[in-house]
Amino acid sequence: MNSSDDPFEAELRALGESLHVPPPPTAMADRVLTALREPEPKRRFTTKRLVAVLAAFLVVLVAATPQGRAAVAEVLRFAGVEIEVGGSAPLPSGSPSPLPSETSAALAEARGAVAFPLVVPAALGEPDQVRVADGGQVVSMYWDGIRLDQYDGSLREVWHKQLGDPYPQQLWLGTTSAVWIPQQHGIEYLPAGGGNPVSLRLAGPTLIWQHGRVGLRLEGVPDVEEAKKIAASAR
Repeated sequence: MNSSDDPFEAELRALGESLHVPPPPTAMADRVLTALREPEPKRRFTTKRLVAVLAAFLVVLVAATPQGRAAVAEVLRFAGVEIEVGGSAPLPSGSPSPLPSETSAALAEARGAVAFPLVVPAALGEPDQVRVADGGQVVSMYWDGIRLDQYDGSLREVWHKQLGDPYPQQLWLGTTSAVWIPQQHGIEYLPAGGGNPVSLRLAGPTLIWQHGRVGLRLEGVPDVEEAKKIAASAR
C-alpha cells in the first residue's frame, strides 16, 4: 500500500500539521511530519513506532500549553480535605447552602455534641458564633470575617475543593504539616451519610492542618503568616 493511501498515516499527518505549539514541542512535531513524508523504503518508523512517538508528543503538548494543562486535574487528599488542582475550576456564585442539620450552639454544648476534642485559637478569643452540623460531624466557629471548621479528618474526606491553578503551598506549623490556599476557590461539603454533596460555595484564603485526629480549616485570613499564628494558638 502506498503511504498516501494509508488512512492512519494520513490522520497523523493532518493532526501534526494542525497542532500549534510553542518550542520545544514544535521540534518533535517536525520530526513526526518528516518521518511521515519520507518514501516507504526510507521510512525509519513503523506504524507502532509512530504511535509511540505521537503519544510522547501529546504528553509534551499537555505540559507545554495552557490548553493542555487545563485538561488535566490532580486530586490531593490532606487532613480530611479532597483538593482538585488544575483543570478548569470556575468560581461558584450564588448564596452558600447550610450544612446538613446545622444548628447554633454554645461552645460547651458543641464540645458535648462531638466525638473529638475542640480547640479555640487564643489569638481570636471566644468565637462570636458556634454551629454544629451533620450529627456532630462538623463544628464551625465564627469571628468577624473568619471561620474555623473542625471535624474528624482521620477517617474520610469531609470537604472537596476545586482550585484550578496554582497548586496549594505546603508549610509547617512547628512540627505539623499544613496546606495554604491563598486564592478564592470553590468548596463543597461531603455528608457523613453519603448522598449528594452540599453545593459549591466561594471560599476565601484557607489554611488546612490536622491536630491529632481532628482536621481544621481556617478560612478568611488573607495573610499566611497571620493564619499560621492563629493556628499555632489553637488550644
